[in-house]
Amino acid sequence: MGIVFNEKTGEFHLYNDRISYLMRILRNGQLGQLYLGRRIPQREDHGYLLENRYRPVSAYVFDDEYSFTLEHLKQEYPAYGTTDFRMPALEICQPDGSRITDFRYVSHEISKGKPALDGLPATYTESEDEAETLKIVLRDTLLNVELTLLYTIFRDVDGIARSARFENKGQEAYQITRAMSLSLDLPDDGYEWVQFSGAWGRERFLKTRRLQQGIQSVSSTRGASSHHHNPFVFLKRPTADEHQGEVIGFSLVYSGNFLAQAEVDTYGVTRMMIGINPFGFSWCLKPQESFQTPEAVMIYSTEGMNGMSQAYHRLYRTRLARGYWRDRERPVLLNNWEATYFDFTEEKLLKIAENAKADGVELFVLDDGWFSTRCDETSGLGDWWPNMDRLPGGIKGLSEKIEALGLRFGLWFELEMVNKDSELYRAHPDWIIQTPGRHASHGRRQYVLDFSRKEVVDYIYEMVEKLIGESKISYIKWDMNRNITECFSAGYGAEQQGEIFHRYILGLYDLYDRLNKRFPQILFESCASGGGRFDPGLLYYAPQCWTSDDTDAVERQRIQYGTSYAYPVSSMGAHVSITPNHQLARSAPLKTRGDVAAFGAFGYELDLARLTDEERKLVKEQIRFVKKYRKLTHTGVFYRLLSPFEGNFTAWMVVSEDKKQAIVAYFKILNDVNSAFRRLYLKGLEDRFLYHTIEDEVDTGSFYGSELMNMGLITTDMSAGELPHDAQPCGDFWSRIVVLEADA
Repeated sequence: MGIVFNEKTGEFHLYNDRISYLMRILRNGQLGQLYLGRRIPQREDHGYLLENRYRPVSAYVFDDEYSFTLEHLKQEYPAYGTTDFRMPALEICQPDGSRITDFRYVSHEISKGKPALDGLPATYTESEDEAETLKIVLRDTLLNVELTLLYTIFRDVDGIARSARFENKGQEAYQITRAMSLSLDLPDDGYEWVQFSGAWGRERFLKTRRLQQGIQSVSSTRGASSHHHNPFVFLKRPTADEHQGEVIGFSLVYSGNFLAQAEVDTYGVTRMMIGINPFGFSWCLKPQESFQTPEAVMIYSTEGMNGMSQAYHRLYRTRLARGYWRDRERPVLLNNWEATYFDFTEEKLLKIAENAKADGVELFVLDDGWFSTRCDETSGLGDWWPNMDRLPGGIKGLSEKIEALGLRFGLWFELEMVNKDSELYRAHPDWIIQTPGRHASHGRRQYVLDFSRKEVVDYIYEMVEKLIGESKISYIKWDMNRNITECFSAGYGAEQQGEIFHRYILGLYDLYDRLNKRFPQILFESCASGGGRFDPGLLYYAPQCWTSDDTDAVERQRIQYGTSYAYPVSSMGAHVSITPNHQLARSAPLKTRGDVAAFGAFGYELDLARLTDEERKLVKEQIRFVKKYRKLTHTGVFYRLLSPFEGNFTAWMVVSEDKKQAIVAYFKILNDVNSAFRRLYLKGLEDRFLYHTIEDEVDTGSFYGSELMNMGLITTDMSAGELPHDAQPCGDFWSRIVVLEADA
């Protein structure tokens, strides 16, 4: 691993054992992009990679010369208007109305490790030898603005973290109207674009299409990363699949409005960008002030989509998530929401908790309805004190009673919202995001508090800190059920209204950070009507996220499969809920519901007392299984095997780092009669290890790793009409879990 600068040619080479990244100072002082790919040798001059020649109807930088144009030249952080007609990475509006800039190389610095980003989540290192960082300083001398580009290459992950920082060293204020975190120009357009899109209840569904001339993009303008598109896309060669081929991932460590975009020009050059969405964005860069973009993480893989995903999993699980719970086994929880909704008393909650404890649950979570006048969605948000009618001893008393049962206690909040029917709103009606003179839209009868204002964040922090500090709380579910409309803040002038979406996210991060530091042993789980803010930014503060409000086991196969392309299993809140399912009214077997949820932060969303004795027995078995293998499922290497987006079967597996243990999950959505012979080809095992296959704690055979990977695991099944009466057939929504244990 290292970063080399060739002073003679002006080339930078970032490399580790497997990948190289090359760029060069161009003749005009700007930065050009040379190469991203497999590791190549260091050599004196890679200038031959700069293809720049006369093209008809182009514009040229130097007088009396037709050999240097930016129109098709590959660049690092391009600007529009000085012979480049493509979408830029940056744009600054100046007092005279001009948007033309000219940032040229001034200096650079190479250092060990990785610096933090002020006020923003980012990947980190725990020792200096894990990464190296390059800072390149460019300056627009007319504006007297400096632009610092940050690049960190990791030793153990085939990726580069990038961001940009603007600093105004002049005497005039400017409006930054575009500041992307990453721009990458690739030499051709021979890629497929893959995005993860959907809506509430069907988040992060895989969508693929071939790149073509023009612009393809996904984005959010909702004030959150959103259910609709995730701030993660990747480009893959058409021949690449889950296990082989070239794949390049782009992930934004940010929770607000974003844009991910690929532009293919007339000569097949692909420009990839990701960062804050320029739509509705501006930042007033005042004299002697600076602006830092969020971080983007780019992963390069020659081992297909699984190779890319495994790199993201390792990095985000161990060097983005932080704190007490990063490496600890997550407790099995039971959340009361689908068991009671708003209809509960303390007595009812304690009874649910007693049953949960008896079956092996470790954490009881009280969801919405415990505070102020809250008995439905119309009131109480913003007033974070307990409803003493429902909870005579308050949260303090209930939490102590739950702990006396031998359980940990968790609590639901929705700290960013307020109802008009609340003491907070009556005291501070100007604290919501709303535009003067315009109607304020509602969502679920609630409004968004203006977290761009420090006094609002301070008020919420002080109220919540008091409640948590006097109670025994081990877990917090942080929900967010409404996106931003009529974006305007009474706390800022006209020239700063384009900052509000971003300042809101900075306020959110500040509140998370303060609560993390005050209560370092609380496990935070983020939530936004399910998976509406499942992004890397929040993993920095909350190591797990409620993956989706849709708890149906069949839909969850697609949701969790899609989520796994960037996010580790340990980050996915995955619960077993009641049947018929409350979102789809589908009835799936309890075993299948448990088998899907076992690959996530496991829990239940039901009242166990309503289950049959046979179902309670199965619940206890599920909990025993999860406790036995949760370290493996959360820290092992995850492989996708069969995609629910392509057929009737889903399969994935997780393998321990030493390859001595593995768990294979196999799901059949709809049953078929007189089915074909089937085999599942496993991955990631050690060829020479002899593995015992264990199902329902019964050893069913032994096979070498090479056999399971090359000959396959037999998965042929039979329906009810093909079996003797005493055999157990498969049916619709069927599942199978196989544990592999290698001989010592």
